Amino acid sequence: MFKGSGVALITPFNEDMSVNYLELSKLVEYHCTNNTDALIVLGTTGEASTLTDDEKTKIVKTVLDINKKRLPIIVGSGSNNTIKAIEMSKKYESMGVDGLLLVTPYYNKGNEDGIYKHFISIAEFVKLPIMLYNVPGRTGVHLSLGLLKRLAKQKNIVAIKEASGDITYASEIARLIPELDIYSGNDDIIVPLLSIGAVGTVSVLANIEPKIVHNIVFNYLNGDTKEAMRLQLKYNGLVKGLFVEVNPIPVKKAMNLLGKNVGACRLPLGEMDEKNIEFLQKELKEIGELI
Repeated sequence: MFKGSGVALITPFNEDMSVNYLELSKLVEYHCTNNTDALIVLGTTGEASTLTDDEKTKIVKTVLDINKKRLPIIVGSGSNNTIKAIEMSKKYESMGVDGLLLVTPYYNKGNEDGIYKHFISIAEFVKLPIMLYNVPGRTGVHLSLGLLKRLAKQKNIVAIKEASGDITYASEIARLIPELDIYSGNDDIIVPLLSIGAVGTVSVLANIEPKIVHNIVFNYLNGDTKEAMRLQLKYNGLVKGLFVEVNPIPVKKAMNLLGKNVGACRLPLGEMDEKNIEFLQKELKEIGELI
């Protein structure tokens, strides 16, 4: 679907908590001109679960209009409601996006048979390439290797965003299901996943350090593994700061501290604790982003 750094794009809000489409346009332009390799829209970091369908459609249209086909656009259309996921996937395909990100069904979860049929049902209604999204810490669902092997037989299920943090599991995907491209879903272990065959990352860090995340990936892929690891370790302190509270609270705080007007998060995500803000500021100063 892409090689390199796909930014897990945040959704900016105005003071009245409406979507700030002007700031969204600025962010898309920023990524198009700062080495981001793909735009991942309406994911966890984009607060998709708090957006209306109309807002989602307008966000996707805004991103498409500003991007002008410069970067691949992959849109989160997953749901724990299969019919809804099919509806949104078809809509985004008709709008001209380049791929879909499908999270595992959450809350109602589903058993193996149900999850298999859920993903296959969506995949059969669209022609776009699909990236599965394994994030058991949020969904309570962990995709088994057997299930992944079955799903990978569907021609347009081509990739997985692996965000369990389990490198052994990721290496088994690489060994047993090589037809699935792997993308790191954890900013602190991009290089370890690249070492077992990943082709890129879907990154929260890239919201504020797009060139760095791009360089981590391409230094590794181009053979300069020492420089990739140096950058990974240098920025892991900041990554820790970006996940000191539930994402995307810290990354939006960091962006605001750095002068980007992205606003707060919608409820139920609240204000960041003062001690955690201090920790985040310290890490931003460590890498020279804050004076």
